[in-house]
Amino acid sequence: MNKNQLKADLALLFVTVSWGASFLLTKNALDGLETFNFLAVRFGIATLISVLFFFKDMIRMSRKTLVLGIGVGALMFTSYGFQTVGITMTTVSKSAFITGTSVLMVPMFAALFLKRMPDRSSLLGAFMAFVGLGLMTLTGASAEAGSASGLNLGDFLTLLCAVGFALYILAVGKYTTQVDSVPFAIVQLGTVAVFSAVTSLAFETPIVPSGGNAWFAILFLAIVCTSMAFIVQNVAQKYTTSTHTALIFSGEPVFAAMFAYVMIGEVLGMNGILGGGLILLGMLVAELNVLERLMPKKRPSEAA
Repeated sequence: MNKNQLKADLALLFVTVSWGASFLLTKNALDGLETFNFLAVRFGIATLISVLFFFKDMIRMSRKTLVLGIGVGALMFTSYGFQTVGITMTTVSKSAFITGTSVLMVPMFAALFLKRMPDRSSLLGAFMAFVGLGLMTLTGASAEAGSASGLNLGDFLTLLCAVGFALYILAVGKYTTQVDSVPFAIVQLGTVAVFSAVTSLAFETPIVPSGGNAWFAILFLAIVCTSMAFIVQNVAQKYTTSTHTALIFSGEPVFAAMFAYVMIGEVLGMNGILGGGLILLGMLVAELNVLERLMPKKRPSEAA
């Protein structure tokens, strides 16, 4: 692994940690806001701050960057939409697990659409992360109310969300090398903000957030977990693979569990601990190219 890829992967790890912290903050912010109202405010503030900081880059933005940014941003919004609607029809644990299947979808889609076969370590790491996600998120699912068993419409919508997130990671990996990464990311944020605002106006009763706690949560989410995170992702994916990105992002529930333990004393069960360990181990297997180091492929001359 070269130094640029290592730096990119570490930057994506920062994104993953920030998204892990976002769960508690999002829960606080949603106490007084409806879903798309919240998304419109969060992504709207993130877009405004990003434009102010990178105004010169936005002025020089090419038409191709604008068009691709809107297209990829629409994919991001659609994924959030499927997830948000789907979770109202299924359990939280099933929603998290099904969303996490994007870890496996990314290398499969990369091979199918981009003709890029992941290395053996990345495939093994993705499988380990997939199993780990299952252990972490399906524990206790049968105890939750509602549709705990069997597939339903909410599960199907959440599966579409996972497909959307996997395609989003691939799209960023493919197009960020063709355009200026920062304006590309900012256009995506603005697209989600506009689409969320339109959806909120159509189906909700939008309000302005009130209270210091709500604004602290929204500003942290907007600045750190949205503006910084998505810009870092779009820049970092120039130097690493989509499969590595998906594997690193699979650590999100691990960090979410850590923050939940520190902030509100939520304790993981044994399955949760094993699942978190598998996710982290899967990331290390992929990052260190374990299989390639232990069992290098033989060259044709050697095989003969």
